[in-house]
Amino acid sequence: MSDNFVLDVTKIRAEVRQKMEEGPITETYGRDSTRVIEVLNDVVATEVVCWLRYTRHAISASGIDSAQVSSQFTDHAKEELGHALRVAGRVNQLGGEPAFDPAKLTERSATDYTTPSDGDLAQMLRDNLEAERIVISTYQEIIRWLGDGDPTSRRLMEFILAEEEDHADDLVDLLGI
Repeated sequence: MSDNFVLDVTKIRAEVRQKMEEGPITETYGRDSTRVIEVLNDVVATEVVCWLRYTRHAISASGIDSAQVSSQFTDHAKEELGHALRVAGRVNQLGGEPAFDPAKLTERSATDYTTPSDGDLAQMLRDNLEAERIVISTYQEIIRWLGDGDPTSRRLMEFILAEEEDHADDLVDLLGI
């Protein structure tokens, strides 16, 4: 088996020095950074909407199992906010502006913001499970699209995906399905 790998460090140094203002976006970056920023800003919006929904549900949960469910919602909300901040940081690193405009969050989000009016725990659990399943499918597609073109964003999305899968598993357990 032949090993043909050759690294032309002199060429890389010359290319990098010509475009210092582009920060982490080098000649070897394999995606359109503008499009990646747009997609990641949609993820930011989705995560913020999920954070808001979980927080609202944690506050308004009522009934016999409300303490346990509310605690789970609070934990998930904290993780969703953390996801939003990490993805926003990546957007900034890529030279974009994180999109936190409250007026546009719900239109950019892959998930809905739901507010059951009667504190119905089962409905809240179903709403959050539906949202997690949407996020899981959406993030799997984003990960496939990023591929080797942006391994840093892909790894970030893979980390978030794993936590979203854990959230869905938690919700299935709470629903008893």
